[in-house]
Parts: sequence; C-alpha cells; structure tokens
Amino acid sequence: MAQVYHHRAPITLESGEVLPELEIAYDTFGTLNEAKDNVIWVCHALTANSDVADWWPHTVERGKFLDPERYFIVCANFLGSHYGTTSPLSVNPATGKKYYYDFPRISVRDMVQCHKLLAKTLGIERVKLLIGSSIGGFQCMEWAISEPRFMERLALIATTCCSEPWAAAFNESQRMAIRLDPTWGELRDDAGIDGMAVARSMALISYRGGAAYNATQQDEELNEASFERRAHSYQRYQGEKLRRRFNAISYYRLSEAVDSHNIARHRGSIAEALRSIEARTLIVAISSDILFPPEAHDPMREHIANNEYHLIESSFGHDGFLVEHEKLNRIIENFMNK
Repeated sequence: MAQVYHHRAPITLESGEVLPELEIAYDTFGTLNEAKDNVIWVCHALTANSDVADWWPHTVERGKFLDPERYFIVCANFLGSHYGTTSPLSVNPATGKKYYYDFPRISVRDMVQCHKLLAKTLGIERVKLLIGSSIGGFQCMEWAISEPRFMERLALIATTCCSEPWAAAFNESQRMAIRLDPTWGELRDDAGIDGMAVARSMALISYRGGAAYNATQQDEELNEASFERRAHSYQRYQGEKLRRRFNAISYYRLSEAVDSHNIARHRGSIAEALRSIEARTLIVAISSDILFPPEAHDPMREHIANNEYHLIESSFGHDGFLVEHEKLNRIIENFMNK
C-alpha cells in the first residue's frame, strides 16, 4: 500500500506558480541496507502509479531486476497524477476546494523537484540505479542532469531528450477530444471522462503502431463485409479501461507536461545537457516504437560519456517496454552485474 509524504511548505513550479503544500504517494519494496547503497528508484510512465508491481509485469520478483530480496525499490507517484500525489483532484488549502482546472501547468522538472524532496526525506543520498521508461525516462534524464552524482547507474528506456512535434500532435489531438466532451469545464471529478476515453484510443495507436495491431487485431471472418471490426472493439475497450480508473483533468495536465519536455531548456543544447550526465548509462530502444523511435536515442548514445545501447526487437511498439519484460530483464541484469 502506498505511503504518503506531506510537504507542508510552498513549492514554486517552473512556471512561477506556487503550490501551497504538497503530498507525494510512494511505494517501497524490499529493505534498505545499513549502508543505504542498495536503492533502485523507478520513475513511472504516464498513467501508471507508484506500485511498480501493479503495472510493470514480472519485474518486482525474485531473480528479476527489481528483486526485493536484493534491492530497496522506491517509486513515487509524480506530481499531477491523482494516484495519491497532489493533482487536480486535491484540495487547494488556500481555498478549501478541489483545484480542478485551477491546478497549474506542470513540467517534468517540477515532477523531479518533488522526487528530490521525497528522497531527502527518506534519507536517500545516492541510488544504485535510477530507471524509467517513456515519461519515466524524461524524469530520469532531468534528474541525472540536475543532480549527476545522485545515481551510480542510469537506465533510459524507450524515451527521448525532448518532445518532438510528432508526439505533441498526438497529445493535442487527445486534448481536443477531451475539450469536446460536454461535461468538460464542470466542477466534478468525472468531468471529461468520455472525451478522455476517446483520447486514450488515439494514444494507443501511437503506443502500439501498425505491426502490433495487424498482428493482434485481425478479424477471423474475411469472406464477408466487416462493418464491425475486432480493432473497433479493442479501441473502445482500451478507452473504457482508462475511463474507469483515471481523471480527465489530470490526464490533460500530464499530457501538457509531456509536451513541455526538453532537457536543453536553459542549458544551451541537448548535447551540453547530456554531457553533464556522469552515471554509467543504459539506453534501450524498441525496434517498432513509432512514438520514440530508435533514432530518437541517438543523441543519448552520442553525448552521454559512459553508455551502452541495446535495441529490443519487438512488434509491440512503444509498449514493448511493458510486454518484452524477459528481454529487458536480461539486458538490465547484465548491466547491473558489470
């Protein structure tokens, strides 16, 4: 069960807006050793939570790279997510009412600022491994650049140094769908969730890509005109799944945070930012990822001084980092044992 850290002081965001106070939900697995040198910190992806075992299959297990018998694993729910951390559904102490649409725009750097507060509270000054995929990788890069000696090793999986127009276009189309929901703008927890379901169906296309859809969503009957396709019901199912568990205002703000990602902001260039990373770094790309394709990882390979690169062959697109856990486990285990 997630624990909650309460930070009772104001937090100034990158935008200049201020949160009067902060709550951060986090989960831990395993035991922190006496030397405090067995910590793995996991930064999660967009709609995940702090319970890594819940969303990253077959990783928090004995013999896997998040082995709780060997490591003390920490994962914090990031700022803006309604899974226990301050978000649009939190009560603004200045007004006594939920933030809803008044919740400020946040950046990945703001998320990392909150992680740092939690790490300090937990007495963690250095981790053995900092690992993240997708927006989790965004957070890891920001942390490794802003605090290079916090991590001994760094793992960047299916991620990118800045949000390119291709990814931002998907996100804006999703936000357009949410804004068209007739309940959007109403002060209620479930406002905009039908629009969010449509948005999620759009996102799945970018997460999986054509090869994965064509491999898993083929219709059995090919001799008749198919006006109702298996892919249609899959899209509706995926939209409904998120509709039942997530909040549309939070989703909206988090998609904006994704679009804001650029490690070069106020740092000169991507190359300069990456050259400041001191940790031994693992870079993993997915062959069929159309959201953050293999070539998006080239700047990391070129400018991070001490790195190794692996390409996972998979037809599951960006979601390959979730599906191909056996391949990923072998790569990370080898990396950790070097």
